Amino acid sequence: MRFDLVDLRLFCDVVEAGSITRGAERSALALAAASTRIRAMEQSLGAALLTRSRLGVTPTPAGLLLLKHARGLLEQSARMQDELGLIADSAAGEVRVLANTNALTEFLPEALSSFLADNPQVSVDLEERLSDEIVGLVAEGAADVGIVAGTVDVGALETFAFRTDRFVVVTALDHPLAKNISAAFGQVLDYDLVGLDRASSLQRFLAARASREGRRLRLRVQLRSFDAVCRLVECGVGVGVVPETTAARAVCTMNLAIVALTDDWAARELKICVRSLDELRPVARQLVESLRA
Repeated sequence: MRFDLVDLRLFCDVVEAGSITRGAERSALALAAASTRIRAMEQSLGAALLTRSRLGVTPTPAGLLLLKHARGLLEQSARMQDELGLIADSAAGEVRVLANTNALTEFLPEALSSFLADNPQVSVDLEERLSDEIVGLVAEGAADVGIVAGTVDVGALETFAFRTDRFVVVTALDHPLAKNISAAFGQVLDYDLVGLDRASSLQRFLAARASREGRRLRLRVQLRSFDAVCRLVECGVGVGVVPETTAARAVCTMNLAIVALTDDWAARELKICVRSLDELRPVARQLVESLRA
């Protein structure tokens, strides 16, 4: 078997994405090249690594074993680069970070910009995921650092405080909800909503919350950013659920009303999670310390 690091990274990306197409995108490979590499790996091994279906791909028992070893080898390779960089007095490397929607859009851009400016040879692979997915991937070693909602069970992971925010409802000034100081999410479900793209972790979270109440989100349109959501809400298309920091910024330039959500889950204490701070690669530990500061 002759698997190189590109093969191993691709295989991990494919399994984590549940799709060869999305895995190829994450590995910055053409789909045809990625498919050829996966087939070559299976032929070299003499066994199937993936079970393919209309819904995507899942690892076979052989694939799960390869995934375990591939993650270990990739981590060792990254650690080697970090330590050699320290010897050369030029810390470099890549840190993989997973974050939920709130952290990704509201807090990480500013926090990461200062870290990356101070560390020009370091790159950050940042991906949006649901908080419970992040916990599992960090625990498995598929990511160095996770930023999750404080309400999620993190198991044996180490956690550190990051930021505090809460979700609120934004409405047009003439919307029926606008006269309310607060509302439960169940009340919000009576109205049309403007939301984020279906792939966003927040949108999946809100859909799951609606399902718990035996309801569905009445989505009129889905957009790429909270600011775009606020602009369409201002135009009367529907109401939106956004972080309070976004809403406070938006009302400075838009005609919007802010309605507090009374549900417990609306309060968002964001936490950094890692398997072990002491065992993190130096560059990843440096990023965590920067985020904590």
